Amino acid sequence: MAMKHRAGAGLALFLTTALLVAGCNGGDSEAPAESELYQNPVTLTWWHNASQEGPLKTYWEKVAKDFSALHPTVKVQIEAIETNQLQRTRLPAALLSNDPPDVFQAWGGGEMREQVEADYLKDLSEQAKTEIAEIGSAAEIWKVNGKQYGLPYRMGIEGVWYNKEMFAKAGIAAPPTTFDELNDAVTKLKAINVIPIALGAGDKWPAAHWWYNFALRACSVDTLKKASAELVFDDPCFVKAGQDLKTFIGTNPFQPNYIATPGQNDATSANGLLANGKAAMELMGDWNRGTLDTVAEDREALGKFIGWFPVPAISGSAGDPKAALGGGDGFACAKQAPAECVEFLRYLVSPEVQKGYAETGTGLPVSKAAGAGVTDPALKSILDATSNATYVQLWLDTAFGSTVGNAMNDAIVAMFAGNGTAEQVVDAMKAAAKK
Repeated sequence: MAMKHRAGAGLALFLTTALLVAGCNGGDSEAPAESELYQNPVTLTWWHNASQEGPLKTYWEKVAKDFSALHPTVKVQIEAIETNQLQRTRLPAALLSNDPPDVFQAWGGGEMREQVEADYLKDLSEQAKTEIAEIGSAAEIWKVNGKQYGLPYRMGIEGVWYNKEMFAKAGIAAPPTTFDELNDAVTKLKAINVIPIALGAGDKWPAAHWWYNFALRACSVDTLKKASAELVFDDPCFVKAGQDLKTFIGTNPFQPNYIATPGQNDATSANGLLANGKAAMELMGDWNRGTLDTVAEDREALGKFIGWFPVPAISGSAGDPKAALGGGDGFACAKQAPAECVEFLRYLVSPEVQKGYAETGTGLPVSKAAGAGVTDPALKSILDATSNATYVQLWLDTAFGSTVGNAMNDAIVAMFAGNGTAEQVVDAMKAAAKK
């Protein structure tokens, strides 16, 4: 689920109090004495979501080896797990057990609030205070009740990835800035027998993100902040988001059988259609540059045609046209993990590791010092767009927490499948909030 000037730390995230309020059960925030670290042999288990063969998976393996070389008492054991499986099944089950991984992927927001309330996470506030200050406002998403429980390594806003060559062939002079222009582009792409937009509704969240963006356009910033803080969805803008989405689905902009297509698994998934010149657009976050590379049959061709533009505005709507949806990737430590776990997180966000991350081309780093490592033109446009965004709203399923988030995503996908209404999405969110 973004960086501003100097790649992120200046990111103008006007975060909802929901990300900061929440009761916090424990976690020892005292930093260990330096003499206590690296005295005994420690094995850290590290679960991350770079599950596909590609530059990020390779880079994380190097980072683990480099850390062990610097600290011979620490061994890092990696397990790479696909995002949906990690977030929805493996991690919740592991946290409930007596044997969770020491280091694991963390997306912050309401989801992290739930993990803190269940007493699963280690408080990093004291031990990582230098890094927290260095990352700046982007670190707020991984904070609960004023305490830091995770550190982000990537932060980006979402937008539309597109094939510049297909746009030129269809006579689309410039990337759309309004939904009227996007609808016009869809018509022109159909006229040259091209799939206008690839969609991986089989994984649910890629489809749900269309609704999130319609909500961002229909609802004011204050309404979104209140919804995240209080889980209140009474404003009619939430129903309007679904109505606008239903109208958009009615223009048939997606590939056949999009409801069963996965998001980012292989050449047949939604980002495979874009990467291999079979579709002209895909709505996705900044990490997509790396996943496109892993599924492209011709990476050189992809590098030449791929571009990116912000989600278009809807004229006359209550939402801020310059607001963007965004989020990041980070890592947290399990409550009982050794203090070396926090040292490993600190290492992951150090300037040299962040610069190496930027050079993988798989996302935008949070470190101020690492922005120069971003060389890909599409990622540079995301960097610029983020610095121009007036407000960055955390992915709604993360902001609202997993109970509301999962119910919301399921109801949105039902709409895509033709079995749901705009009202039913909001009803599902309200019912889940009561739980």
